[in-house]
Amino acid sequence: MSAPPPKRGLTVSTGLAGLSLDAMASVSYGPEAIVLVLAAAGSAGLGFTLPVTAAIVVLLAVLIASYRQVIAAFPNGGGAYAVAKERLGHRTSLVAAASLIVDYILNVAVSIAAGVAALTSAFPELLPYTVWICLAVLVGITVLNLYGIRESARAFMAPTVVFVAGIFVVIIGGLLRAEPASVATGAAVATDAHAIGILLLLKAFSSGCAALTGVEAIANAVPSFAQPKVKRAQRAEVVLGALLGLMLLGLATLIQKFSIHPIEGTTVLSQLTEAALGHGIGYYVVQFATVILLALAANTSYGGLPTLTKLLADDNCLPHRFAVSSPRQVYRFGVLVLGGTSALLLLASDGNMNALVPLFAIGVFVGFTIAQVGMVRHWRATRAPGWQWRTALNGFGAVLTFVAAIVTTTMKFAEGAWLIVLVLPLLVIAMERIRRTYHRIDGCRGIGGVPQTPRPTETAIVVPVSEVSELSREALSAAMSLGRDVYAVHVCLPGENITVFTKEWETWHPDVRLVLLEDGDCTVGGPVAHYVRDHFPGRRKVVVIAEVEPPAGWNHVLPSHRSDELERVLRKLPDTVVCHLRVQTA
Repeated sequence: MSAPPPKRGLTVSTGLAGLSLDAMASVSYGPEAIVLVLAAAGSAGLGFTLPVTAAIVVLLAVLIASYRQVIAAFPNGGGAYAVAKERLGHRTSLVAAASLIVDYILNVAVSIAAGVAALTSAFPELLPYTVWICLAVLVGITVLNLYGIRESARAFMAPTVVFVAGIFVVIIGGLLRAEPASVATGAAVATDAHAIGILLLLKAFSSGCAALTGVEAIANAVPSFAQPKVKRAQRAEVVLGALLGLMLLGLATLIQKFSIHPIEGTTVLSQLTEAALGHGIGYYVVQFATVILLALAANTSYGGLPTLTKLLADDNCLPHRFAVSSPRQVYRFGVLVLGGTSALLLLASDGNMNALVPLFAIGVFVGFTIAQVGMVRHWRATRAPGWQWRTALNGFGAVLTFVAAIVTTTMKFAEGAWLIVLVLPLLVIAMERIRRTYHRIDGCRGIGGVPQTPRPTETAIVVPVSEVSELSREALSAAMSLGRDVYAVHVCLPGENITVFTKEWETWHPDVRLVLLEDGDCTVGGPVAHYVRDHFPGRRKVVVIAEVEPPAGWNHVLPSHRSDELERVLRKLPDTVVCHLRVQTA
């Protein structure tokens, strides 16, 4: 029987479709973020849309050139996290990881909010239901990913091509028109009036930098490309930069040409499409392509974040449950955390993408800066051919992205950026504490050394019993199978007739010592724990807890859950093993 053919990796086109959807989709909210700021200075302010966009495209070109170097130097992928881990130390790598986590979560919320904004622009009657539509889309994507339904990059090709082609049709159609084909109507978005100044331009620049999110995704997934992996990934990065740059510049040109300004309930991209193509079939094709691409862009985070959290869990920086996969090879805990945090963001922002976009670029630029600084250290350490100009390129990129991060944080601090400034160090501190805790746990487990030969120890087996019943018989039978020194303990609760219990026990005569414990605090766990702790010094203790396993579903609320109380107290005692015996119902 012949071996199956090897799986082909990504090509340049499928790599763009599978890894760059969030970058491509950012043209639907990046220009709008610029316009929303510049509109505060009226038509004179909107006249600076093209220069601000050009500055962002220059930064994009530097990033693309820099990430080509990252791809060549780190062909195993990982992006900023891999660069920082090797060249800048563990703590800096955690800062990069935290920025990626924030980026992935915000990508889901912003993409869904922007996609729903495109939908409500085409169908204004849906505007009052924005939040519910956002949550419905989020739940749908989350459920699909929990079941492991992942579209391949080949399946992403069609909507990507339609979206990019549609944007270029809008640009070309708009450039060829002397007057707009149709003009969107509605109330202008209320903004605080500002004069044109450096602060306003910096604020517009920082807002528009949200369009640069996602350019690092190709560098994170170099191993997914077909041979030659590095060359294909580098070409895909360049094509992404060219397409994104042309779309941003083209849309900015049309914004100035048609004097587009923010309108309540209508996106800037919707206005541009209407001005270039009219309100016909072309308009709806572009709007629906935008909705679909943004939904798929949100879906890419579901492939990226659970994988990243799995790597962090393997490095003991997150709880190990993040590394546990389902039978469908889905890291469900990561998927659920991503869906839950994105839902909170959508609820807090009322599904308004313009409230979320200011938060988006900060974490991205932190990752960009760390990657560039790490590459400077890499070239200086390896001294590979051409290391001087490569160092200069990455150093220039580090300076630009660091300045962009400072500008973005400063300009957007009062609009919610303070939240990211707070969250990033908290994430790093949390991951450091988790790592230290796992280090202590590994010390207790004796990881890394050869343990002593196991030997039997004298063991006391304690069985809490509440009544004379088949359940007690099962528990005592299990205990007697573990050893000979078995003690049955019964906690005398208030109002209980102890005489009846002792007579039933004597009649049963199970040939096991019975110890009656006085209840001191109306609980079962406390007296049993005190008895186990105060007796059997120097011996290992095994406590057998028997309970009836109720039928599935809501029936789990029926038991008293005394066993949970017992385990909670007993597991804190040294040299004590708690064994659960679950008896199935018929």
